[in-house]
Amino acid sequence: MMVLSIINFHLSAILLVIRVLCIGNSFSWDAVEQELVPLCDAQGVEVEIHNLYYGGCSLAQHADFMMRDTAAYSHRVCTNAQARLVKDTLSLRQALRITDFDYISFQQASHDSGIRNTYEPWLSLLIDSVRAYQPRARLCWMQTWAYSRDAKHPDYPRYHCNQQEMWDSIVSCTEAVKQQHPSLLLIPCGEAIQNARRTKLGDTLCRDGYHLNYVYGRYTASCVWYEILTGKDVRKNPYRNAQMTECQRLLTQKAAHKACRHSAHP
Repeated sequence: MMVLSIINFHLSAILLVIRVLCIGNSFSWDAVEQELVPLCDAQGVEVEIHNLYYGGCSLAQHADFMMRDTAAYSHRVCTNAQARLVKDTLSLRQALRITDFDYISFQQASHDSGIRNTYEPWLSLLIDSVRAYQPRARLCWMQTWAYSRDAKHPDYPRYHCNQQEMWDSIVSCTEAVKQQHPSLLLIPCGEAIQNARRTKLGDTLCRDGYHLNYVYGRYTASCVWYEILTGKDVRKNPYRNAQMTECQRLLTQKAAHKACRHSAHP
């Protein structure tokens, strides 16, 4: 009986899967679809990541899709067995019926991320709607990042094409979200990217001025997700993608860990 109990305990541990739903856009694509599963694999963490992708999608657009039950999203699934699988287009309501999710994240479109009046009432509407379908899920806020200093995004002039101004605006909006919705779990990807920019990596984490580069930009954001989801110190994770140097791994992991510790202990 003792042996069976031990076997059952280990089987239950093996079968425990962290299930995540991102109500997102290309920034969630950057943050969770490439590097999060390998980071989890390296420490034996089973994950099932569902990313609802609609390019440039704002909170207002997500809320409209929710109310109209519009099948607008590309449904991307990443698991330990299957790194990335693009499934059929579906609606947010359909996605919320797939399974019982452990974590569900919201985020603002990058161009609106520092504009306070673009958040409400849409975020509150989304939170209330999602909770009706997934009352036990932990709801999260994924903080996005400021653009590169030389970005050519058409909406960058809203921030006077100034990275620090954009970042300060994002921080201000993040604080407003935390105050209005204190139960949301913060996923500080933006802070991690800004931390990494202050290292010898400099302002090189984006590939086009706003989307993260495939080598250590995406890795930095996924390190934040890994630490938040697992509670494990990402600096102890040995994984790095084949194009990264060991120095880049250490710098980006440190940047992500610092952001996670700051969000937990302001």
